[in-house]
Amino acid sequence: MAHKSELIEKDIEGYLQQHQHKSLITCLTCGSVDDGKSTLIGRLLHDAQLVFDDQLATLQKDSKQLGTTGGDTDFALLVDGLQSEREQGITIDVAYRYFSTDKAKFILADTPGHEQYTRNMVTGASNCQLAIILIDARKGVLTQTRRHSHICALLGIKHLIVAVNKMDMVDYGQPTFDEICREYRDFAASLALDAIHFVPISALKGENVVHQSAQMPWYQGLPLMALLESQHFESALQHKPFRFQVQYVNRPSSDFRGYAGTVASGCINVGDEVLALPSKRPTKIAEILTFDGAMDEAVALEAVTLTLTDEIDLSRGDMLVKVSELPQSGRYVLADVVWMHESPLQLGTEYLIKHGTKRIAGRVFAIDHVLDINTNEQHQAEQLQLNDVATVRFELNEALHFDGYDDNPQTGAFIAIDRISNATVAAAMLKGCCAPPQQRASQFSEFELELNALIRKHFPHWQAKDISQWRDE
Repeated sequence: MAHKSELIEKDIEGYLQQHQHKSLITCLTCGSVDDGKSTLIGRLLHDAQLVFDDQLATLQKDSKQLGTTGGDTDFALLVDGLQSEREQGITIDVAYRYFSTDKAKFILADTPGHEQYTRNMVTGASNCQLAIILIDARKGVLTQTRRHSHICALLGIKHLIVAVNKMDMVDYGQPTFDEICREYRDFAASLALDAIHFVPISALKGENVVHQSAQMPWYQGLPLMALLESQHFESALQHKPFRFQVQYVNRPSSDFRGYAGTVASGCINVGDEVLALPSKRPTKIAEILTFDGAMDEAVALEAVTLTLTDEIDLSRGDMLVKVSELPQSGRYVLADVVWMHESPLQLGTEYLIKHGTKRIAGRVFAIDHVLDINTNEQHQAEQLQLNDVATVRFELNEALHFDGYDDNPQTGAFIAIDRISNATVAAAMLKGCCAPPQQRASQFSEFELELNALIRKHFPHWQAKDISQWRDE
């Protein structure tokens, strides 16, 4: 959806040129339930004249039947499209809205506030540059507000706009706004964020959303839309080390073998020397091919097919890197984890680890600590419950080649999948390699160890405990 512009009528070529070179900002709204996230996005689109007439007519009709605003226009219905969302007046799934103004293009994700749907919030936040944290002025900073802020920080979102909503319900009082700002700053001091902006708004009334509010003359900052347009993010991926994971081996005939995938980070040129992992075989780039033809260079996020000067063993999930820019490699890794499943994480249970296009088996052998969302304190635990944020240690069946998440989010994260239900149970942000678990082989007989190895080899999908756990019980 595009912003209405007079330039379209006067100079269509100029408008297209201007639109093409606008910056793209990816952001999300998050916070506790009923803080007004969907209403804010609906109001933002409406007041910025980004809603078509037929959509507005449908919205007004739906507001009378399903709205929660007493017959007035319920702007949340512009975003909440699922029937269950409209019936309950909540957000369940992530809803994306694409729009542009004269200054920028936006991809805006509306994420659910219910604790039960925190996993959907993690999904929505995984590719965002900025987060709008909604806080109900009557309730202040809640547990879910803190949880979402922690998750944003873990996922590398360093820029936050804290929108204190429903200011109309507290008579637009500045003391209420100032107290919430102070409480949030105290809480966020440990999150290592680059920038936090605070803005008092009323999404329902449209105060400080697109236009400056006359109800809050004490606020001298920019309204929300202007704040969003003022943000600038430059992609640093092309300046990172070169990483290319093979997605598909393209072999249409005996005369051609190419390796298709997306350049995760960095850049590559024809003739560059690269190293194939895990085989560690050196080779050179012979060609860089795309749908539009051959290129001399490929940069981050470009989908290409690479051909090599040597015939080497390279398959789906393997990685090409430059010899001078090697990643970390190891079977034992330390990671920050958000647990996303109702069934708790049990030490020793094997999960399927999906790192880019690579899939391997792995298990958690130790939990360093679990984070207390409210106090920022760390405590010990033997298992993880739904929505827990923790630092854990994984043992993988084969070496993983990765970068720390802070250095390179493209290769510094993976998800854990339940091998029986195929449900995603955790999102993990890698920190680095770690020491292996303490060896306990001397406590068991040779027969027990051989039996355990045979079970794991011939029944890889079996969720049984290993010999050591049987014996301990």
